[in-house]
Parts: sequence; structure tokens; C-alpha cells
Amino acid sequence: MSEPTSTAAEQRDGGRGLITALVVLAAFACAVLLLWVINSAQQDPYIKATLELHGDPDHGGQLFRINCAGCHGLAGQGLLAPQLVGVDQRKRDPSLIHQIVSGETPPMPSFQMEPEAMADLLSHLHQLN
Repeated sequence: MSEPTSTAAEQRDGGRGLITALVVLAAFACAVLLLWVINSAQQDPYIKATLELHGDPDHGGQLFRINCAGCHGLAGQGLLAPQLVGVDQRKRDPSLIHQIVSGETPPMPSFQMEPEAMADLLSHLHQLN
């Protein structure tokens, strides 16, 4: 007796199953990668030290006016650089800290400051609404 051959419909269904499995695997890999990136950002000693502090928004405002307002505007409304009003709703604090200290987005320079000063600046950024 001869073995039954698979039909085109069965082959299509098998192909769809494989594609579905690959999509699920890719989504899982992306989720794991995202969690790893978030976890590593939170484990950065500078970011961790900054996030453990409660910043002074008045001192943060002074730092902002000295270092940031020339490009971002006195009220964070954006001039040469992007608007920062509501930035805390678009970016999480670890990402904001990284953005400020890294200099990875030219022409913005990197700013190296003590964790206390960064906490102050973050508290000011949270008030820009």
C-alpha cells in the first residue's frame, strides 16, 4: 500500500504554522531584549545613584537655564533643540539621564554632573508642563 501524499492545503497550513511560530519567537526575543536594556540602564551606577535621590527643582531650574535653555528655550518650549515640555511623559528617567550625559545625539553635548545635580535637573524637567 502506498503512503498518502500531502495536499497543497496541508502544506500551506504547515507553512502558516511555521511562520506563526517564527513571529512568536521574534516577539519573545524582542521582549527579552527590551527587558535586558531596561535592566542594564537601571543597573548603571550613575543612573541608579541619580534615581535614588530626590532632586531640588529650583536648583535644577538654575542648571537648566545655564546649560539647556540656550537651545531648548527658557520654558523648554524648544528653539534650536527639541521641545522638552512634557518630556517626562515621552521618556523614562533612565533614558533622559542617558540622553543628557551621553552626547549621542549631536549637536547636543554630553553633560557630566554629579548625581545630585542630575536629580535636580530631572526634577525640573518633570515640572515642564
